[in-house]
Amino acid sequence: QVQLVESGGGLVQTGGSLRLSCAASRSIFSINRMGWYRQNPGKQRELVATVTSGGDTNYADSVEGRFTISRETAKNTVYLQMNSLKPEDTATYYCNARVRWSDYWGQGTQVTVSS
Repeated sequence: QVQLVESGGGLVQTGGSLRLSCAASRSIFSINRMGWYRQNPGKQRELVATVTSGGDTNYADSVEGRFTISRETAKNTVYLQMNSLKPEDTATYYCNARVRWSDYWGQGTQVTVSS
């Protein structure tokens, strides 16, 4: 089991920045992969960025070069630094932890980018 607590969402203007945080209830080294997904009403949840326990990262094409996923292992926390935000980045962002074949999700945090 993994509990995930997200924070850091909010309202920002186009071109602005936000940093999301996701604190896990166990060592992130024991989690195969952590990541961020986002979802808008009526649409499928989509991958934003992931980082494996070994430190390998992966990004959606739409955020490559603007978003950065990172870890602070001492705090069992994963971050998503979002720069150059666009209105199309508006969504509820969810933290994900994959342990073997099980997925765990945070409660979600809203990010709204105004034009």
